[in-house]
Amino acid sequence: MRVHKADLHLHTCLSPCGGYDVTPASVVGRAAELGLDIIAITDHNSAENVAPALEAARRLGAKAPLVLPGLEVTTAEEAHLLAIFGDLASALTMQAMVYGHLQGGPNNPDVFGQQIVANADDEVEEFNPRLLIGATDLPVQMVVRRIHGLGGLAVACHVDRPAYSLIGQLGMIPPELDLDAVEISWRCAPEKGRELLLGRELPLLTDSDAHALDDVGRVWNELNLESASFAELALAVQGQEGRGVAGLGRRE
Repeated sequence: MRVHKADLHLHTCLSPCGGYDVTPASVVGRAAELGLDIIAITDHNSAENVAPALEAARRLGAKAPLVLPGLEVTTAEEAHLLAIFGDLASALTMQAMVYGHLQGGPNNPDVFGQQIVANADDEVEEFNPRLLIGATDLPVQMVVRRIHGLGGLAVACHVDRPAYSLIGQLGMIPPELDLDAVEISWRCAPEKGRELLLGRELPLLTDSDAHALDDVGRVWNELNLESASFAELALAVQGQEGRGVAGLGRRE
């Protein structure tokens, strides 16, 4: 058992607010430079850049972090939830559900930015035409149930933020919502984050929510794990078999 560093909320150039240089390969490379052990690729309402991130990690070999497939789903309440999975197929199944319920209309790149599907060689494959910045019509409870039905972890995003969070949109974390963890942004002190839980026994995480390379690994989770794997991460958020969240780190 040792401490593993994990940043579980990272965007690429597929997210409309991500820069052109935030390619899947560059994100994986930056995470490796910083010594992160586990990362999750969680673009807005899409997992189309996960496969090239996995390929980039494969090419890096032993130096690479474990790359977990994921999405940042916008619920009907306009709250953001991380959906993190142990395999690409589950993430793509979740993506298909999200695409089927996503707000209609095309992306306007002049307003929201381009949505670049890239390959592991930093080449543009295509531009995703969907309105990925928009919301789905899926209630938060349904999103959490679907994530769990696919074997994933459901994490409430940046609950300290006044917009696009459960607390910002609903005024609370619904007590009946079966979350696996709650995330605070890099701006929020852990002590304040624990106050926001209002006594709920949920693991508190912090992630960079990076949309730029310089922000990757700005904060991280210190996890007691036997090895870097999705199964070990799941045990850690459940606090089982000696695994757990040992602390929250920050880059000065």
